Amino acid sequence: MSEAGTAVPSIRRSRDVPLLVERARAGDPRAVARLITLVENGDEVLPQVAAALAPYAGQAQVVGLTGSPGVGKSTTTNELVRALRARGHRVGVLAVDPSSPFTGGAILGDRVRMQDHATDPGVYIRSMSSRGHLGGLSAATPQAVRVLEGAGCDVVLVETVGVGQAEVEVASLADTTLVLLAPGMGDAIQAVKAGILEIADVFVVNKADRDGADATVRDINGMIALGERGPGQWRPQVVRSVAARGEGIDDIAAAIDKHRGWLVEHGELRRRREARAAAEIEAIALGTLRARIGSLRDGTGLAALAGKVAEGSLDPYAAADELLADLER
Repeated sequence: MSEAGTAVPSIRRSRDVPLLVERARAGDPRAVARLITLVENGDEVLPQVAAALAPYAGQAQVVGLTGSPGVGKSTTTNELVRALRARGHRVGVLAVDPSSPFTGGAILGDRVRMQDHATDPGVYIRSMSSRGHLGGLSAATPQAVRVLEGAGCDVVLVETVGVGQAEVEVASLADTTLVLLAPGMGDAIQAVKAGILEIADVFVVNKADRDGADATVRDINGMIALGERGPGQWRPQVVRSVAARGEGIDDIAAAIDKHRGWLVEHGELRRRREARAAAEIEAIALGTLRARIGSLRDGTGLAALAGKVAEGSLDPYAAADELLADLER
């Protein structure tokens, strides 16, 4: 389902949600693109979109790929798409790119590395700008995943922005999280730091033909051995690959399959998806609250409270309580 293709021109600007969902279910890439655009823009029809897509929730396997810039996330994603298509799966890809803190713009270049699949009707690739959202994803990513599920994708690959040690949001979205590493990541101390390395279900040591690959694998295995696990708990897999040559991709796919089997067997898949739904609900509720608080800035209530706090006649907690009471009213 490449974004290129023929479709009814009216789809491009349509806000007819039932029509868009019907077309998306039929495999129309323009309808999928339009739905994701509505999601990204926070359009007023977004609640209708969510309601129309609800019956199709949970039907796709969601795999997250994260790691530092330059470890080969896009190349690995491209090769995973090839392997999944060989199995007959319909695949959706959401590639999140960083946006400029000055202009808000983004190059959206991750899919340049995925041009092999641009004309494949069984693949839909969408680049998304992070729009300043922290955590390695875009705020619209969870709903975009729902769009791709509704469009009949069997697997959705979510590639994050090139992230740092503490940007771990993808773990709350994906059923299986791949953390990509490359030789030269640092000394053994880096391997035991809290943060992104703790969220991995599968470690992929990419560019494993380079010097230092053995040391990287050894450090990661050492970190895994330090973790406390009860009987039956998942032990992260460590896989080597050279994605640029297509090497090790079958091993990555096998590790994903193994983790999927464990999730189902231990009831963890349902727990993760319920946690994901809870996070979505909370994010929507908080967004609504922020919008309401923003509307208060146009009035005198917030300014009056701020004045009292500034002069010391009211503490900020009491002021916040008054603000929340105003919101309830």
